[in-house]
Amino acid sequence: MKPIVAIIGRPNVGKSTFFNKICGKRISIVDDAPGVTRDRIYADAEWCGHSFLLVDTGGLDPKSEDFFQQDILKQAKIAIDEANVIVFLVDGKTGVTANDEEVASILKKSKTPVVLVVNKLDNFEVENTYEFYGLGLGEPMPLSVEQSKGIGDVLDKIVSYFPEKIKKEEEKITKIAIVGRPNVGKSSLVNRLVGQSRVVVSDIEGTTRDSVLVPFRYNKKDYAFVDTAGLRRNRSVERASIEGYSVLRTLNAIEEADVVLIVFDGSGEKLSEQDFKIAGLVHEAGKPSVIVINKWDIKNSDKNNFEKMLKRDLAFMDYYKSIYVSALTGESTGQIMEKAEEVYQNASRRISTGLLNEILHDAILNYQPPAHKGKRCKIQYITEPSTNPPTFVIFVNDAKLINFSYRRYIENKLREKIDFSGSPIKIIIRGREDKE
Repeated sequence: MKPIVAIIGRPNVGKSTFFNKICGKRISIVDDAPGVTRDRIYADAEWCGHSFLLVDTGGLDPKSEDFFQQDILKQAKIAIDEANVIVFLVDGKTGVTANDEEVASILKKSKTPVVLVVNKLDNFEVENTYEFYGLGLGEPMPLSVEQSKGIGDVLDKIVSYFPEKIKKEEEKITKIAIVGRPNVGKSSLVNRLVGQSRVVVSDIEGTTRDSVLVPFRYNKKDYAFVDTAGLRRNRSVERASIEGYSVLRTLNAIEEADVVLIVFDGSGEKLSEQDFKIAGLVHEAGKPSVIVINKWDIKNSDKNNFEKMLKRDLAFMDYYKSIYVSALTGESTGQIMEKAEEVYQNASRRISTGLLNEILHDAILNYQPPAHKGKRCKIQYITEPSTNPPTFVIFVNDAKLINFSYRRYIENKLREKIDFSGSPIKIIIRGREDKE
């Protein structure tokens, strides 16, 4: 297991900016408004041959009356308990505050090493760090995240607490993104599946703002759930807002995912247009997916009728696999990972060229390729150059002669013989005029 480094501090001290700088990309939302980060956000990081997990936490303000502060505090304390090293970030411009002293008292109770870092010293005014000795957490280190000054020194201090160099893990972590409209129960599902309160849950729309990475193990393999912000209709979202950035993070999470759980609210009589647009985004991204109908304990009606609706409205991705669950009661949630593994394996399936050409030959015998103005399409052979999604290249004499209907016919024949359920299929037609 990689060492875990937790970043702790009060709101607006630059935790998320520091987190993004170390990770080398914009993972955590940065905004002047306090309370933007609410969950624990994980990302891989590396320094001088040391690989570790970096954790960004919500800004701590124990005396705040903000609705989410108790949940933020709870998440931060979990991060403190699981961390191998804690980075306590404070503001060198404002000096020591009562809030800093409160957070310091929490950290002193932990036996975990603490690296005290004084941020916002853009001119590297080391004298501004002296008053922070009073927090009783050792020598304060100067830092300017904005100017990228002092980051290397801080990282050297962090890795000095690691017992030894950790080799890069060779086994790939399978990422499972969880997407859907606001309040369909995505965060509740994550908490249920990992068996602990890992992300903040409330009835307030927009509680999850970042894409929250939640590592876990299943069947002796490493996975990570990516809990995402709820996707509303485009006209309801201002692109320059925090929510606008959350939408971009969700779309990016879909692109980077190995599997996507598309969560629908099953408590109503029908689904919304937005539900099917979200499913369309996953389909267009070429990702294997599972349709998770949550809150089924509320409705508890005929699944057959609901399935008929899904087949009608999800005709564009008729390969879908579905499961009916309740995050509240836990009903059938144990089968979600089984489905996720199944569709991922289907998307990763590699088929021999010999078997593919047998299927193609039989398909051609049953239904001849189309012709145009007396010129008939001659199909030569098929091969599978890549997976995830399964991608097939069919070589023909003239690619223009293959229409959508025949392409769909070939796809159906492939699906009849090989289990690609839960995964889209990509078919590329190449004519003689096309170059490799």
